[in-house]
Amino acid sequence: MNTISLDTQHLARFMGDSQLEALLPEVLNAKKTLLEGNGKGADFLGWVPLPEDLSPQIVADIKADVQRLSSKAKVFVVIGIGGSYLGARAVIEALQSEFAPLHREGGFPLVVYAGHTLSEDYYYELMNLLEKEDYAVAVISKSGTTTEPAVAFRMVKAHMEKKYGRSEAASRIVAITDARKGALHDIAVQEGYRMYVIPDNVGGRFSVLTPVGLLPIAMAGFDIDNLLQGARDMRKLCVQNDDFDNNPALLYAAVRNVLYRNGRKVEMLVNFEPRLRYFSEWWKQLYGESEGKDGKGILPHSLCFTTDLHSMGQYVQDGERLMFETVMSVAKPQHGAAIPWDERNLDGINYLQSKSLTEINHNAELGTILAHCDGGVPVMRIELPEINEYILGQLIYFFEFACGVSGYVLGVNPFDQPGVEAYKKNMFRLLGKPGYADK
Repeated sequence: MNTISLDTQHLARFMGDSQLEALLPEVLNAKKTLLEGNGKGADFLGWVPLPEDLSPQIVADIKADVQRLSSKAKVFVVIGIGGSYLGARAVIEALQSEFAPLHREGGFPLVVYAGHTLSEDYYYELMNLLEKEDYAVAVISKSGTTTEPAVAFRMVKAHMEKKYGRSEAASRIVAITDARKGALHDIAVQEGYRMYVIPDNVGGRFSVLTPVGLLPIAMAGFDIDNLLQGARDMRKLCVQNDDFDNNPALLYAAVRNVLYRNGRKVEMLVNFEPRLRYFSEWWKQLYGESEGKDGKGILPHSLCFTTDLHSMGQYVQDGERLMFETVMSVAKPQHGAAIPWDERNLDGINYLQSKSLTEINHNAELGTILAHCDGGVPVMRIELPEINEYILGQLIYFFEFACGVSGYVLGVNPFDQPGVEAYKKNMFRLLGKPGYADK
C-alpha cells in the first residue's frame, strides 16, 4: 500500500528502545479506551469510525452542490474559525498551486476565508473582492454565535442580499451547522439555505472529514473520494495493529510522550515543502487544543524549512534544549523544474546543474536532521510518498488517531477545550455584551 510511515532512526541517542517498550502497555490501554469509548470526552469520538461511517449520500450531495455553485461563482468564501476552516485550508493549500489566486483551472472557484480574524483591513479588502466577483458562501458554525464567524457572516450576508437580492443570495449560501438548534441553524431554516450537519459527536478540530472540510475541498476541485479512502486505509492500520512496527500512529504517540517525560516540552512540526504550511496550522490546533490543559502538554510549534533555517535555525541549533522535531518529508514532487547551466558560474552553483531540486531539497533535509541531532535536538520523520488526496487523507487520520492516544497517555481529556472560553469572557465584558458587565 502507498502509505505514510514514521522514521525514528535518528532518535537512538535521545531515547532507548526500552523506554518505548516500557510505554507500550500505556499506549495500548489508551488505544483501547479510544476504541471502546469509555474514557474522558467519550461523547466526542464520532471521528474515530467516521471514514467508514460517512454516508455516501452526503458525498453525492456535496458533489451536486459543487456543480451547482461552481457554475455561477468565481470565488467561494469559507466562513469559520479553528476547526471550522483549518482542516479544509490545510488540504486545499497542500494541493493547489502556490499561485492559485492568479490563475484558476478546471472551472472551480477560488476558495478564500473569512471568520477567522477581526481585522478591519482584511474585511475591507474581502468586500472589495466580493463586489467585483461572483461568489458563493459556506458558513460553518455549530452555534452561529461565535464572534469572529458571526461578524463575518453578517457582513457577507448583507452584501450578498444587496448584490443579488435575498432569494438569489439564499441559493448561494450553504450552512454547515447543528442538526437541531443554534442561531445559524435557525437562520438557515428561515432563509431556506442548503444545510449540512456537523455531527454532535465530532469536535471542530476533528471535523475535516465531515462536510465542514469536504465541501470546501471539493469546491476547490479536489477528489474527496480519494481523501476519504486514504483515511479509511489509515484507520484500518491504526485499529488492527498493536505494535510499533506496523502502527505509525501508536509509535508517534509513544515517542512524543517519552520525549515529553524526558523534558522535551516543545514539538516543532517541520516541512520542506511550503504547500504544507497550513497542514502545520491545522496540526497546531489539533494538538494544542487537545493536550494543552491541566498544566500539561507539549507546545506545538511549526517551521517551514529551508526558509526558517535562515531565521529560527540558529535557535534550533544552539538554543535551549527544550524541543524535538517532527519532519514531514515528501519523497516525490508533483512537478519538475531544472537548474540551467551558466557559462560564467559567478554564483558557483554549476555543480548543482545535474541535480533535481528535489534531490537538493532532500539533501538539505538530511543535512538539517544530522546537524540538529548533533546539536541535541531529537528528530523523527513522517515519510509521505507524495502529496495527493489519498496521502493527505492518511495523514489526517494518522494525526487524529495519534492525538487521541497521546492525550489519554498524557492523562487529559483530549476532546474538550475549556481554556478557549477565557479570552471570550474578557472580550465580551470589554465590549459591553449584555450579561457580561459584572463578570
